[in-house]
Amino acid sequence: MAEAVGAAIIGRRHLVVQAGTGTGKSLAYLVPALLAGEKVVVATATKALQDQLATKDLPLLATHLGMEVDFAVLKGRANYLCLQKARETAGGADSLEFAEDRGSGEGGSAGAGLGDTARQLRRVLDWAASSPTGDRAELDFEPAPRVWAQLSTTATDCPGALRCPAGDACFAEAARRRAEQAAVVVVNTHLYGAHLASGGHVLPDHDVVVFDEAHELEDIAASSLGMEVTAGRFRALAAVARGVLGERRAAADDLGGAADLLEGALEPWVGKRLDRPLQETVDTVLSLAAERVSRLLSAARQSSDDDPRRARVLQAAGHLGADLALLRSPADTDVTWVEGPSHSPVLRMAPVDVGERLAAHLWGTVTSVLTSATVPELLAPRLGIPAESCDELDVGSPFDYPAQALLYCAAHLPDPRKPDYEAAMHAELRWLIGGAGGRTMALFTSWRAVQAAAEAIRGTVPYRVLTQSELPKPALVEAFSADESSCLFATMGFWQGVDVPGPSLSLVVIDRIPFPRPDEPLQQARRDRAGAGAFRAVDLPRAATLLAQGVGRLVRSTSDRGVVAVLDPRLSSASYRWDLVRALPPMRRTRHRAEVATFLESLRPSAGADPDPEPAPQGEAADVANPDPPIGPGPGRRVDRHRSGPGLQPRAAVASPAGSD
Repeated sequence: MAEAVGAAIIGRRHLVVQAGTGTGKSLAYLVPALLAGEKVVVATATKALQDQLATKDLPLLATHLGMEVDFAVLKGRANYLCLQKARETAGGADSLEFAEDRGSGEGGSAGAGLGDTARQLRRVLDWAASSPTGDRAELDFEPAPRVWAQLSTTATDCPGALRCPAGDACFAEAARRRAEQAAVVVVNTHLYGAHLASGGHVLPDHDVVVFDEAHELEDIAASSLGMEVTAGRFRALAAVARGVLGERRAAADDLGGAADLLEGALEPWVGKRLDRPLQETVDTVLSLAAERVSRLLSAARQSSDDDPRRARVLQAAGHLGADLALLRSPADTDVTWVEGPSHSPVLRMAPVDVGERLAAHLWGTVTSVLTSATVPELLAPRLGIPAESCDELDVGSPFDYPAQALLYCAAHLPDPRKPDYEAAMHAELRWLIGGAGGRTMALFTSWRAVQAAAEAIRGTVPYRVLTQSELPKPALVEAFSADESSCLFATMGFWQGVDVPGPSLSLVVIDRIPFPRPDEPLQQARRDRAGAGAFRAVDLPRAATLLAQGVGRLVRSTSDRGVVAVLDPRLSSASYRWDLVRALPPMRRTRHRAEVATFLESLRPSAGADPDPEPAPQGEAADVANPDPPIGPGPGRRVDRHRSGPGLQPRAAVASPAGSD
């Protein structure tokens, strides 16, 4: 992989690499990029990978490459405290201290009677007075959203350093200056999307971009290149404008009223696509809101230039007005819909197909490396990468999957769409947990399924059952890892980016094949675009990729062994089953409970082991099919995905035997 990345950089060709868990893919792209002396941006879809790059991989290379490795982590503006807003909150002084009479309760003193919001504000301001970065991640507590919103800004309302009184000391600008000077800049893929949406004004100029976790790029790009409008944007703008407009504050009050009208117009459409042209009630409210934004802009331009908030009002109102205009006249390739809870709906618009926009703004300007443990089929053409300038290969994985893992499909269970499925699935899950002695990560496709399973299992097994709602993600993973017999029940946020090597995880259970929801508006639009072949073009590749990500939670090191249990009989019987199975690592496969019980028993500690799991059922409930031999792409098998070209010598599959390094 490192050789291919180096050749791609030298030859100015794009590269798509599937590199299984354990390959060391981050080192494989960082080393050749650093040795080539290029300016590199690495975009990751998860914070866990960002942290790994910044705290482990890049410091490791700085120590061992024998060269200076200058790197920086850059986040969106909303992640940094805004000094100007902090000063305004603290009373307008240049220091970050509360005025003695500010925030006081009825008792009078600054500290007495402060509500929780005011206490959190004080904690953040105290921290900011000594923080060198202003990065929210460095706080020792999680502030409420309304608290952080009061002390931070976004690209849509920040006027820029030149028009801000605190611009010279701005934390976000300081982070950007560090990124300008660094050889490697680590960012979130959403921030890279914002960079593209801005016309290239968010990130420093660079020669190479690496998209790690590239299977997420299509959806993140669609989100970043789209927009969203909420009543909250109107209310936040109105709140700031009231303090700026003086006698003209009626314009701010009118804008606040538009927020209520917008919520009322959108509520009936939550979860639905909007037709084109827009429904009359929605279009009327958007038109009225645009008029009120325009009036507020006019009033703000006439207000005092001395108020530092004026620039923020002008910036935010300009962005909001532009978004409203686009929503009323979307492009033919855009889809508009409403999502969120009915009491707080969100109006969203996104491109159905991101390939055309990425081709216009990305692939012709920088060399790109896209990598993931699970690269969806046809990813490159869906992203608009020109075939003549792109190479693809699969470098496999060093893990010996046939020896280390067993894939079990509970073929005897009812179809997940049947009413008797849930109870049968819970019984199967209970049996599997007993066989594994706990040590189970159960992944579900919905929050409701997590809660129902936890309720059904707790108290019926002698193991601790943790759920995703109990602790923040890092603390939850740590608790699960520390208690080797515990079980963790979680939903989509844990299907990827979670690494629990060792004896704490011997069983991964997946409740059903993770097909996208049929009523999800953006997916509906993609299906419409794909026509008769929509299921195989849209739904199946997404399900296969996510299933492979979930399966990938099990084997994280060469010593890990365990079972992946898919409690969806469609994996063994549906006509599309091979599309799914071939996307998974080449594990041994079975439908036999007895074989699963034997394998799990071989993993149990010999001392103090719990009683054997209940025996496999007999008769109709027993599976009578013969176990299948292992199948799957194996290391380096997708030769058809490799295209030779300048800088990359034609080669056979990059094959190494399973288990080799």
